[in-house]
This record gives sequence, structure tokens and C-alpha cells, in this order.
Amino acid sequence: MASTRADGLAEALFELKRAGKIATFSQIARRCGFSAGNNGRTVQSTLKTVRRDWPHLHWWRAVKDDGLLDEDPEQAVKLKEAGFELEATKKGNRVVAATLEAHLMLWEPPAIATNPVPVSVDAK
Repeated sequence: MASTRADGLAEALFELKRAGKIATFSQIARRCGFSAGNNGRTVQSTLKTVRRDWPHLHWWRAVKDDGLLDEDPEQAVKLKEAGFELEATKKGNRVVAATLEAHLMLWEPPAIATNPVPVSVDAK
């Protein structure tokens, strides 16, 4: 059974897919209303649940805050297939999403009504 975090993260991944964007762990966690955790560990563990319960979702659109990808080449392959450019770093075979900022999803903060207008309904 999926958790509330996994449900929210699944929805965020679906939004990323529709927009053709990627997002960092911290952005996704904020969108879902929880903390990304130390080095994004909370998001990473939640992504495991999402991959298990909703394998069709684009889990690979979630990247570390610094853009570095894990040693697992699957995420890099999926990003390349979706048209994202990757470049090698000096840290071994890790790669970073090229021009990360250009591809990041920018979610708008929820609108807060400062002075709600009362609605009156006439029974006439």
C-alpha cells in the first residue's frame, strides 16, 4: 500500500511528465508538503515505493538538488531518451543534467485569499 508521501510524489511526477520537465528532490518534496531529508533520502526512499506501485510513472524526472545522477545508468538513459542533455563530470562516471535550470519545473505557490469576499445568496 502506498503512503501519503508516495501518492503526492506520484502526482508531482505526473505533472512533470505533462510539462516535459524535471525537478530536484527539494522542489518535489516542497510541492508534496514534506522535507526532502538529508541529501534527499526521504524522496529517494519514496521514489522506490512509487517505482514499485506505479512503474509507468517517470520516476527518473526526479534528480538530486545538484543535478548529479547516481551510478545506476538507467536514469541517465531515460533522461537522454526524453531529450535531456547530459555531460560528464570529473567525479568518475557520474553525469549532470546539462543546463539543469532550463529544464526545471517551476511550481507556483498556492494562492492565498487575503480578503475573501462573502457570497450572499438571495432566496428570491
